[in-house]
Amino acid sequence: MEATSSSKNKIIFDPLYGFINLTPLEFEIIHTPFYQRLRWIKQIGFSFYTFPGAEHSRFGHSIGVMNNAHEILKSIGLAVEDKALHDPTNTTAEKQRHQSIRLAALLHDLGTFCFSHTTEMAYIRFGETTNSKNSKGHPDDHEHLGSYIIKNTDYKNGITSVLKKYQIEPQEISDLVKGISKDVIANQILHSEIDCDRMDYLLRDAHYTGLNYGTYDRDYLLHHFERVEIAGHDILCIKHNALHCVEDFLNARFAWYSQVVRSARGAKYDALAEELTFFLLEKGKIYTYSELLEMVKNDPVKFYSFNDHYFMGRIHELYSTGFFDKYSKMREIAECLLFEKTPRTIRCPEFNQRILNQDDQEFDKVIKKAKDKAQEISDVLKRKGTEADWIVVDIPKKNIIFTKSKKRIIKEKTNQNVLLERDPTKILTESGDVQLLVDVENSILSMIQHANNFVPNVYCSQSALDLLISEGIIEP
Repeated sequence: MEATSSSKNKIIFDPLYGFINLTPLEFEIIHTPFYQRLRWIKQIGFSFYTFPGAEHSRFGHSIGVMNNAHEILKSIGLAVEDKALHDPTNTTAEKQRHQSIRLAALLHDLGTFCFSHTTEMAYIRFGETTNSKNSKGHPDDHEHLGSYIIKNTDYKNGITSVLKKYQIEPQEISDLVKGISKDVIANQILHSEIDCDRMDYLLRDAHYTGLNYGTYDRDYLLHHFERVEIAGHDILCIKHNALHCVEDFLNARFAWYSQVVRSARGAKYDALAEELTFFLLEKGKIYTYSELLEMVKNDPVKFYSFNDHYFMGRIHELYSTGFFDKYSKMREIAECLLFEKTPRTIRCPEFNQRILNQDDQEFDKVIKKAKDKAQEISDVLKRKGTEADWIVVDIPKKNIIFTKSKKRIIKEKTNQNVLLERDPTKILTESGDVQLLVDVENSILSMIQHANNFVPNVYCSQSALDLLISEGIIEP
């Protein structure tokens, strides 16, 4: 796009990708209270306690995701020229599709909770609106909260209002954000094993933590995306030439979750924050999900305040005014979060990190043993301990895998043709055939597709650890 005095104000400089141009619509979206809120939400929760550089926000990440979506569209020949993209009067179908995919990428984290997924898991567990009489059964998660914002803010500085101003249908953006659009290839760009979201957070998180985990060759990968027609639908493939780049990407993600996100060192404060959030929801001391929905409809400035500062400020207020004094477990957890006090980690064979087969019955047995051991520990502490002798159980809620196995893909498929499934990576072979990555014979991942890294963590107070050792429940 030709640089003009007005267009220079619609450029953002990103530490990973350099200058990123914004369309007039995107510029307006970014300057709404809903989007500016993302500046005050850390991308990877409490990881900054372990990696002090990890202070980056959902704001920068979401713009990076949009940029990746744009680059993928260019790579597969679905991008319009910059002049058309940045022209508000251009309403061709091709331009609107390009703009809509960029918007969905930009808005995919609009409903993010305080400290990202950290507190969100407590809202999902609590399930206030999920379990209500008039509920559609949707989880109280960031995806549905973001969708609600997109469709229910038709007022000044509201997302709905801005979208309509530029003749963009809010429901279409909502469907793209949730990955349920009729546009198959758009869903894959936004939600798959190698999508614009993962392409950004792996590099961004690695950059800000200072770790090499998560790195891969982005330029090489982007160059090898390809659009192929299957059963009347365009689908996203990656050329066979980039097979090892694909493997590097999926291995980077596996290592990142195994060694950083889910490690005992990296996950401890997030687990404590989830426990404390659930307690505060039970006690009515933190915004409920229904209150968030009400704010979205009627008070965007108040919703803006629902960020990391709100969460830490609320904990500090309740701590300093003595609310936690009669709840010694929660008082100590609050101290851990406020002052970076480290809980103890329980070590025993049942809680060892191990590689399991995601398709094997042994997987369920190992999880059951871990949960049974956690329950045994909890029962002992209830019988012989005090409230100061507490534990926080953090059994994985999601699998850490390289890729979905062929067996899982077939079991979970929603289309007659498995190549139309949204998530699995597809490889375009040198002969022009399309295969699932797990079917490619010279792929290492075809050999280790069943691997699932099971990383349970159980944290406790020092007094609880001493009691468990004295009772012979765990080894010293």
